[in-house]
Amino acid sequence: MNKIIFALAALLFSATTMAQQSNEPSILPKPSKVTMGLQECFFVLNPQTKIINKLEDKDAKVVTKEINSLAQELLGRNLKTASSIKEDNNIIIKKNGSLATEGYILEITPENIIIQAKSTAGAFYALQTLKQIVPIQAYETPLDLETVKLPTMKVEDAPHFAYRGFMLDCSRHFWDVETVKEVIDIMALHKMNRFHWHLTEDQGWRIEIKKYPLLTEKGSLREQTTTGHNEGFDGIPYGGYYTQKDIKEIVKYAEERFITIIPEIEIPGHSLGALCAYPWLGCRGEEGNYKTWSLWGVSPQIVCAGKESSFKFWEDVLGEVIKLFPGEYIHIGGDEAPRDEWKVCPLCQKRIQENGLKNEAELQSYVTHRIEEYLNKHGRKLIGWDEILEGGVSQSATIMSWRGASGGIKAAQKGNYAIMTPNDFCYLDYFQTKDRKDEPDAIGGYVPLSKTYSLNPYDKLTAEQQKYIMGVQGNLWCEYIPTPMQLQYMALPRLGAIAEVGWSNPAPESKDVNKFIERAKHLSRYYAVFGWNFAKHFYDGVEQ
Repeated sequence: MNKIIFALAALLFSATTMAQQSNEPSILPKPSKVTMGLQECFFVLNPQTKIINKLEDKDAKVVTKEINSLAQELLGRNLKTASSIKEDNNIIIKKNGSLATEGYILEITPENIIIQAKSTAGAFYALQTLKQIVPIQAYETPLDLETVKLPTMKVEDAPHFAYRGFMLDCSRHFWDVETVKEVIDIMALHKMNRFHWHLTEDQGWRIEIKKYPLLTEKGSLREQTTTGHNEGFDGIPYGGYYTQKDIKEIVKYAEERFITIIPEIEIPGHSLGALCAYPWLGCRGEEGNYKTWSLWGVSPQIVCAGKESSFKFWEDVLGEVIKLFPGEYIHIGGDEAPRDEWKVCPLCQKRIQENGLKNEAELQSYVTHRIEEYLNKHGRKLIGWDEILEGGVSQSATIMSWRGASGGIKAAQKGNYAIMTPNDFCYLDYFQTKDRKDEPDAIGGYVPLSKTYSLNPYDKLTAEQQKYIMGVQGNLWCEYIPTPMQLQYMALPRLGAIAEVGWSNPAPESKDVNKFIERAKHLSRYYAVFGWNFAKHFYDGVEQ
């Protein structure tokens, strides 16, 4: 009897293995574990399928809404809900406290789809996986189908990093609310959970601050924009900003997709938008003749660190920002801040002397410390670009490493948390091919899809130091990106590589770039049906 049982088990295992080898779904980011069912077994999604949502937290309705969004896409209608299982043909969502916070188990059986998660976020990520399991043909012929067949399988999955981010620059070119929402949708499909929103710059201040209305009345506008690589000007006035109502709308939209927004308010450099509106912020005051910049690059004019009025301004601005963004972190920039004006400013030099500072680098650290104290007092934490390390930072500051990985390595060695976003892997405004004749203009550099995928966030770190790496992020600076179509083209599919490094974190020795590219090709078919533009060079290996 036992021999018969073992023989049947072996036969079933063999059949399952063959099915897994032949039709395992191509999911990106790659799940921790996928176990396929038999090839001939399917769950049939149809208008009679019911949703049984057993989650009880405040966001539980978001999961039902997400399921119905998919049902509308595929079947043209919402599914009915039920409180208990009376018959098969259900999508059942239930809590499993033993799973990782954002982890999930997705089981597709012939009878039901069952999602287990510790948090509603985990259930949401299970649905993002389900979207990629749906046959592409079901999206390509929307509303014409009465049923959609889904292969049976079990997906067990959880993210490696808690921080999986994407930064969008809205200051060089302004993106309207609908474009920002679409970016958030793209992030959600890739299971990314931090949207770093770059809102202030030399080229334009993009966030309404009610106490300082000139920031948007004047600071959001520039007379014209440079053409090419600072080769001329177009003569066309340019502007745009987000009202606080817009921001609340986008924050809510992101929260429904389990994405936390991290706003960036540049301190003390990249501040001509503010200086144009309020010249008294500068070391030279009204004599500074400050204008919102029409060039790309870095302005030498920054906010004066010697005036108490500057700190009052920053605290007032951050006070309103904190009320708009409920997330834990506020990004204060800190990068590319030329300190030449501070060297000749009597007030800045007085500040250095009175506080026993060695130089202007330490003066910037003084600024960072004071801003961090304000944020901490109001229950928030500070993130800054890796330049804030130069004059010394507190142990509680988080470092975003962009000038290669060295800043993140140094931070982790010091015991500071860090986010890896090295420009030579994660800057999505760089060219994607060596032969650039078929690409739109870009800022320069060369970061193909395979290079992005090869990122190792733990490189050169000990096991103890690795604990301080919070995650990874892709950055899209928008000097040379004037349209939503080009924005998507630059982000996709490279954002998928960053998503997989952040979610799956395959060890360098186990990475298979060819298999990843196959997953990226598969997902790009979904980009197409969702109406998202993407770079196609990698299809034929053109990136090299």
